[in-house]
Amino acid sequence: MKKVIYKITYPNGKIYVGKDLTNTLTYFGSVNDLLVKKDFTEDQMKSFTITKTILFESEDIEEINKVESKLILETRANNPDFGYNMWPKFRNKL
Repeated sequence: MKKVIYKITYPNGKIYVGKDLTNTLTYFGSVNDLLVKKDFTEDQMKSFTITKTILFESEDIEEINKVESKLILETRANNPDFGYNMWPKFRNKL
């Protein structure tokens, strides 16, 4: 069965990168709702459009697990300025 790594893009441009081991069309990840919600007003939440993009596909779960963390880091989805991923932990290298 094909497994995927996807990127969710929110209206503010921030992203969430995750994996779906069942390749379900309507699965949009397990992003922390409170992190996302704080970035939007009540009015903005009344009409909310997100985009789901498939970044990678594989039948191999080990490959999916390895590539997921790589893509989170590459896209900076774990940096609170750019995304909502809480893992791997963001380390500011200033």
